[in-house]
Amino acid sequence: MSPAVDVLAAGTARLAAAKNDPHGRSAELVVRDGALRQTVIALVAGTELAEHNSPHAASLQVLIGRVRVTGMEPGSVVAGQLVALTHERHSVLAEEDSAFLLTTVTGQPGDLTS
Repeated sequence: MSPAVDVLAAGTARLAAAKNDPHGRSAELVVRDGALRQTVIALVAGTELAEHNSPHAASLQVLIGRVRVTGMEPGSVVAGQLVALTHERHSVLAEEDSAFLLTTVTGQPGDLTS
């Protein structure tokens, strides 16, 4: 069994790294188990993850700050909130310095790749 991950501490660390990154972002894969991926991502205020395709299934839990996800209502997600992400193309904008846990499933049952 893998050791427990303190996602709030990881978010704080990633946010500190993002503040020193010229692109204003930092990420760390904290769980990888088959098709399951959990990544802590931090963005400084005003930084955007450009529009991209959605995986088969995904959720976003804001740990610190507030982000806006395009293509879904409500668009703003604040610290402590967890949302299932849209299956449409979307982007994520940090409305303030933010860190979030992105959970994705990169395949479907029966897929041979993961």
